[in-house]
Amino acid sequence: MKFVHISDLHLGKRVNGFSLLEDQKYILTKIINTIDDEKPDGVLIAGDIYDKSVPSVEAVQLFNDFLCRLAKRNLQVFVISGNHDSAERLSFASSLIDLSGIHIAPVYDGKIEPFVLEDEYGKVNVYMLPFIKPTNIRTIFETEEITDYTDAVKYAIEKMNINTKERNIIVAHQFVTGAVRSKSEELSVGGIDNVDVSVFDSFDYVALGHIHKPQKMVRDTVRYCGSPLKYSFSEINTDKSVSVVVLKEKGNVNITTVGLIPKHDMREIRGRYDDIVLKANYENTATKDYIRIILTDEDDIPDVMNKLRYIYPNLMEVKYDNKRTKSFGSIDNIEKIEKKSEFDLFADFFEKQNGQALSSEQTEIVKELFKEIKEERE
Repeated sequence: MKFVHISDLHLGKRVNGFSLLEDQKYILTKIINTIDDEKPDGVLIAGDIYDKSVPSVEAVQLFNDFLCRLAKRNLQVFVISGNHDSAERLSFASSLIDLSGIHIAPVYDGKIEPFVLEDEYGKVNVYMLPFIKPTNIRTIFETEEITDYTDAVKYAIEKMNINTKERNIIVAHQFVTGAVRSKSEELSVGGIDNVDVSVFDSFDYVALGHIHKPQKMVRDTVRYCGSPLKYSFSEINTDKSVSVVVLKEKGNVNITTVGLIPKHDMREIRGRYDDIVLKANYENTATKDYIRIILTDEDDIPDVMNKLRYIYPNLMEVKYDNKRTKSFGSIDNIEKIEKKSEFDLFADFFEKQNGQALSSEQTEIVKELFKEIKEERE
């Protein structure tokens, strides 16, 4: 049985003030083309359908059109909500559209029944687990034993009563410990949203969403397919793709990827202003890509954004890397700081102030405080 695995569409997303709706419409068509070429039995969509819990009308219309195109191909489509989605809004009328082969996970209530598909090798059970937090599990099951995200996901899976003699797939949206993140994802405080990969041991394939870089987690069959588009300049060197998964007999899983070429790529240009605006240096480049320019000039260029946008209409960002900025730390160091969690920043500050690192006891106390703050915010 063959599946196409996608996630993190983030429909309606804006980057540096630019709407990516047309880019998303374009890439969804490319995904449809891939589906037509691969002829899968099903499509796994692992969360973050929208970029906001209250998506724009245009984003909803775009996803509606995408689902209609999938339904016309007589596929079984499995959709879960991610941390950016509203599970309630996404699953509206899900019982009705189940009839068309589009299955949307309802709001998590502690009960998950699999959708059962069959082929010449027997049953394939597809479980859909929307994004969950420890507070969800504690509230539903009235237990205080759930202390972290690993406990929460493990508990939710235990309640599924999985038959491990059959082939099982789970579609989930969580951060598995060790995954390589990018700047366009929401970072947690001190890594408290980590889920240990061992909680998924009962599954033959784990279709993950949440992380934008395609990657496997320990074993090939636990996989992030990544987002279909680049959503920050930290992703400029990441190739985007969809994952194609073929399940044969129990224990025999084959995974390949199909590359996705965007309407506009995202890239960075570095150099002196006078060189960047030379026709010889830009006439053979894709000037309509989404661009970040790093200027190495020592003096600021007046009205630089408007001047450069005359050549690069999709210029998103201009930064300087010179003696002045180096006095505050290099561009690379600044970006490393921006990627750090609040806990890591606090730990760095503590060490500089006190001349020693946090002890293991202090670390646990501070992490617990950050955890409580995060839960209060939520």
